[in-house]
Amino acid sequence: MTQYQNLNPLRVARPMDRILSGNGLPPPTTTRWVASRKAEVVAAVESGLISLEQVMARYNLSSEEFAGWQRAMQRDGVSGLRVAAVQRDRTTRRERLNQPRSLKH
Repeated sequence: MTQYQNLNPLRVARPMDRILSGNGLPPPTTTRWVASRKAEVVAAVESGLISLEQVMARYNLSSEEFAGWQRAMQRDGVSGLRVAAVQRDRTTRRERLNQPRSLKH
């Protein structure tokens, strides 16, 4: 006898201690991505509430953009998803790339 097992949860804990369900995701028409909305989407994908493919289609995101959100969340939490943090990281990377490398003999 085959038993049905639902692998996708109905609800998960949102960042900032709120409960997230499929109905609680940001609307597909979202154009202003604040850090908390990005964090909700990352949490929903990581918990299996929604698939990455569904998120990419629903919000017109690339896999690279979503992966960047995930990395920022893992590294710095919700604050890493703020636009200012992303801009700061880009500036830091550019500065590192433009620094002359010392030659060792």
